[in-house]
Amino acid sequence: MRLATKTAAQKRAEAKTQYNAFLAACPSQQLLARVSGKWVTLVMSALGSGPDCTGEPRPMRYSELARVLAGISPKMLSQTLRSLERDGLIDRTATATVPVTVSYELTGLGLSLHHTMRQIKLWSEAHRDEVAENQAFFDSAH
Repeated sequence: MRLATKTAAQKRAEAKTQYNAFLAACPSQQLLARVSGKWVTLVMSALGSGPDCTGEPRPMRYSELARVLAGISPKMLSQTLRSLERDGLIDRTATATVPVTVSYELTGLGLSLHHTMRQIKLWSEAHRDEVAENQAFFDSAH
């Protein structure tokens, strides 16, 4: 009897269906760590929908993102945008103007994550007081 050998692509496809972020060795754990950062969540939420998260995703310029994301340093915004571009979640478009106009837009992959990120932002705003009360209660009891 002859055993069928699998191609590298078949092995990758099989491994992909077996991803489990609860396992320390799972590569999806690294991705989860990257996309769950505070600035990634806020940049993904803001891209095109603004500070109130009511608009539809649209391209935004760096300066517009910097205004919406109060408290982010230029360096952190640049690093976050670069990592999101590297992961394929946003596209960077430079237009030859004086000065050069650079805009950022969610890709299809980024759009698939945008709604979830926006909901996390809205949830944290809606439940911040409740969490603060729970923390105060816990701290006073311990």
